[in-house]
Amino acid sequence: MAAANEGAGAGLFSEEELREVSGVRRGEDFVEMTCGCTSHRYGDAVGRLRVFASGDLEISCECTPGCREDKLTPAAFEKHSGKETSGKWRNTVWVMVQGEKVPLSKTALLKYYYLAHKSGNGSHKGRNGRPSHRDEFVRCTRCGKERRFRLRSKEEYRVYHDALAKVNWTCANLTTDRFLPQATAGVVHLLALAAGITYKDDWRVATDGDL
Repeated sequence: MAAANEGAGAGLFSEEELREVSGVRRGEDFVEMTCGCTSHRYGDAVGRLRVFASGDLEISCECTPGCREDKLTPAAFEKHSGKETSGKWRNTVWVMVQGEKVPLSKTALLKYYYLAHKSGNGSHKGRNGRPSHRDEFVRCTRCGKERRFRLRSKEEYRVYHDALAKVNWTCANLTTDRFLPQATAGVVHLLALAAGITYKDDWRVATDGDL
């Protein structure tokens, strides 16, 4: 493992968990290391990943000398890198371990992220001590649009993770309308009632851009 500066972040991970991880630096309240995301079209986008005990993950992009993208979420970094299939950042954002690109999902670096998201109300406290929520996106393999998933409850987390695990997920798999903004859902309800569409049909997945 690369030489590391000591700080309050020294206790976040053991030496074994960070063994052979490239570019590790222990900060005041975080651990930082080299990360990246690979696009078939644009190649590797490299950055610096910071892992906090709160579960927060921040990436400062270094894809070009003039890039000013800072404090990106892994999902935003994945999108910024030009990755063709976004929405699966746990498997597409990588760190270097023994000279190999290893997805975050295969390391110990997400343990605080997972712990923070086990809370019953689907929220966790950020570094400022205030409850914060994360919305995630999954791209429809049919229309190519990114669909937002609200993460406020266990049920919403379950639906999101089911969508994430489905390789060929499409809008038609989104089976409840509570993930839509209220205004959008209301308009869709009226249109559905006027057309005589039942609750079992696929009208629930319509969004503002589809109406």
